[in-house]
Amino acid sequence: MAEERSPGGSRIYRYDRPPEDPQYVPTGGGDTQEAVETHIETLGEIEFVYHELISPLVHLDVFSVGPSADRPFRTLVTCGMSEKPMTGAPEPELTRSELCLFLPEEWPVDSESWEDHRHFWPIELLKFLARFPHEYETWLWREHTLPNGDPPAPYDDSTALCGAMIVPPVVLPDAFAVLERPGEDDIHFFAVVPLHADEMTLKLRKGAGAVYDAFEAANTELVIDPDRPSAASAKRRKRFGLF
Repeated sequence: MAEERSPGGSRIYRYDRPPEDPQYVPTGGGDTQEAVETHIETLGEIEFVYHELISPLVHLDVFSVGPSADRPFRTLVTCGMSEKPMTGAPEPELTRSELCLFLPEEWPVDSESWEDHRHFWPIELLKFLARFPHEYETWLWREHTLPNGDPPAPYDDSTALCGAMIVPPVVLPDAFAVLERPGEDDIHFFAVVPLHADEMTLKLRKGAGAVYDAFEAANTELVIDPDRPSAASAKRRKRFGLF
């Protein structure tokens, strides 16, 4: 079957459903998880860990590093996505990754608040994306996009954001992007940026570079803002230094 590609040249993959009854089978990845946790600690003190009690395919926890003077936002990082290598990578060295996203300092993160889906959906998104390549036996990497369904639906009634793009974690120290492990596969860290529907369309039509340009022109930040306007339709043009 011929490859399906967007007008912007991106490969398009379509997924129907994951294998039935996925099970978590420990792979001896304890050393990997310990290395990831130690790497996360280089960002600052871990304020809490969202532990999984039931884990399909990989045991996936989410670590939170609180705001600081240098980074006035909360950083959430997965730990467990890299326990198993992803399939479909073009190079053997590009098979293990973890994901992070950034929440405003004032975002509620207590357990009672997370019972409200408008506060919990970013964590739900992060966990879904981190498990996705293992569920569908595929590869999730920089500048890949994934809509929330077909057609894409908002992640919550409180936002119009309905898709995600994987990008470099440019608001974090450069050294954090890759955890080098001599004799083992390196682990790459990427950030998750929720997108509007027309931003995903822009990516498909013109490529990731066009989305970065739109973000720059609209002064879009990596920190999640459920109310942010679409950069693809923004009128103003203002440069900034993230992309």
